[in-house]
Order: sequence, then C-alpha cells, then structure tokens
Amino acid sequence: MQTYPRNSPQAAARIVALMLTADGHVCSSEERALDKLDIAGQLGLLPEQFAQIVQTLCEDHAVAHAPHAPMAGPVDKALLATLMGEIDSPALQRKVMRLCVAAASADDYLADGEIALLGTVFSAWAPASSQAVVRRNTLHAHKRLASTT
Repeated sequence: MQTYPRNSPQAAARIVALMLTADGHVCSSEERALDKLDIAGQLGLLPEQFAQIVQTLCEDHAVAHAPHAPMAGPVDKALLATLMGEIDSPALQRKVMRLCVAAASADDYLADGEIALLGTVFSAWAPASSQAVVRRNTLHAHKRLASTT
C-alpha cells in the first residue's frame, strides 16, 4: 500500500476514505455529503485529489484480496494501525475524527464496518477522558439510526 508523508493531507484523506468504504461501497448520499461539507478542502486537497485517494485505496484493497472480493470493506488491524500511525498531530487527528463521523453518518445509517472503524479510530486517538463519551454517543447514534429504518 502506498505511503504518504506523516501528517499530510493525503494520509488524513486516506483515513476518511477508509471510513467511506468501510461498509463495502460509497453511495451517492455519501458523495453529496462530502461535497457539501467540502471534506477535500478541509483536508487541503482538491476534490479530484480526494477522489484519487479513494480510488487508490480501493485498488490497493482489491490487489491485497481475492480478485472477486469487493473493492472496499474492512482493513486488517495491523495495516490500519500503520495507516493511522501516519497521523500523529493531535489537531489533525481531531479533524480526521470529525470528518470520519460526518462521512459515516452521511447516509443516515451506521454500518457495522463503520462502527468498528470509528471505534478503532476513537480508541487510538481520542483522549482517554473523552473516549467513554464518544463510545456512548456513537452507540446512541447507531441505535437512533437503526430505529428509523
């Protein structure tokens, strides 16, 4: 898998891209939400640069798995730890966490893969004092979204 410079917009965008693809696909409502929130711009990228990072991530994922596997979905824990390790700036971590929540909730549904990835990201990056609040809020949001479907 391609490496990016530490704390670069590309490394941050890849984590958000992981969130987008955590449920196995990127739907049109997620794409619209990304455009509306200007996620690429918030990361210091042009929309086409962000799209290229998502595409590269999907291609890397497809190469690493069976040729008929989905081009998105869960990433193994060791690889995820490596990718998350490319971001060690607390301010950038907070921004990426906020953008991941926005991306995951863009389609008004939190899939199991999105919940798992959010949990991993928040467990690794959120200050210990806020982790319980984050877990409770994520669980509450999931229950609320599940009750509306």
